[in-house]
Amino acid sequence: MKTRSSLLILALCLASGAVCFASDAAIGTWKLNEAKSKFAALAGKNNTVVYEAAGDSTKVTIDGTAPDGSAMHSEWTGKFDGKDYPSTGNPNEDTRSVKQINDHTFTVESKKGGKVVLTAHIKVAPDGKSRTVTVHTTDAKGKKITSVAVYDKQ
Repeated sequence: MKTRSSLLILALCLASGAVCFASDAAIGTWKLNEAKSKFAALAGKNNTVVYEAAGDSTKVTIDGTAPDGSAMHSEWTGKFDGKDYPSTGNPNEDTRSVKQINDHTFTVESKKGGKVVLTAHIKVAPDGKSRTVTVHTTDAKGKKITSVAVYDKQ
């Protein structure tokens, strides 16, 4: 009986944690809404972004199109604590950090060789149905580039 009670309590705790985590504004699949987005010339596009639980971290999978039209795929797993975690699949970065500002706002820094190459500000709408990502980066000539991508939750 003691074992059953312990298992039931453990199951309830895990279920409660999963429900709380699932209510996180970022979790889910986000599809690019090109009509509402504004991209700089020669900017790549993240067509689909998926946030999912990965233990006590979050896994982010991005599928998109590079400026030359080729397919892009990258993955990052980490916590929203502002610390650098390895990123794979994107030749322009080797680490990424995400910091949660509040329930609906996040900042991102992408780095290559320890140098910041991209910053982004992510704002999830209060209703949780869309999000806007404002990206700041620099081109090969040192010119600052800003793109705004709007995503709809699937």
